[in-house]
Amino acid sequence: MEWLLSLCLGIALSACCGFRIFVPLLVASLAIKVGWIAVTPGFEWMSSWTAVFLLATATIIEIGAYYIPWLDNALDTVATPIAFVAGTILTTSFVDIDVPMLKWGLGLIAGGGTAGLIQAGTSLLRIGSTATTGGLGNPVIASAENVASFGLSLVAVFLPLIAAFLVLVVIIFFIRLMVTRGRQPRQGA
Repeated sequence: MEWLLSLCLGIALSACCGFRIFVPLLVASLAIKVGWIAVTPGFEWMSSWTAVFLLATATIIEIGAYYIPWLDNALDTVATPIAFVAGTILTTSFVDIDVPMLKWGLGLIAGGGTAGLIQAGTSLLRIGSTATTGGLGNPVIASAENVASFGLSLVAVFLPLIAAFLVLVVIIFFIRLMVTRGRQPRQGA
């Protein structure tokens, strides 16, 4: 049962990387620092004061940058692969499996895949907002992403099974959004 909770924690935090890359890393770092959760050997660096300071700084910069309409779409281009990496690291850091290939494979597929899928979904929402509002609606999307990232990260730390269920609901939403968008006829075609 312990491995299931750690997997749910890792995947839920990884999903939050799809909304904001550094928020779940910061929340995890602080939770490890105060002893609410524990990481597997090799990831103790996440609770260092240096990591907390750097992640807090990166979080503030990332949140602020998403409120600049032209910069938010440009950030999505870079954020997708970085979210994938951050999601992989987060899941791998919590899943206590003795076989490194299995541990990193699970982190890559479950954590990185979840983060990448959610990031793709939020990018799609932002593109739609930019197209329909000329970027004026993007701060609303950014605010919702911030709330989702902080809120789900906290739920993941305290209630990992519920957080994993919420992640499943979000993934289903984004998959439906992508499928629906793919079925729409193209303008000018």
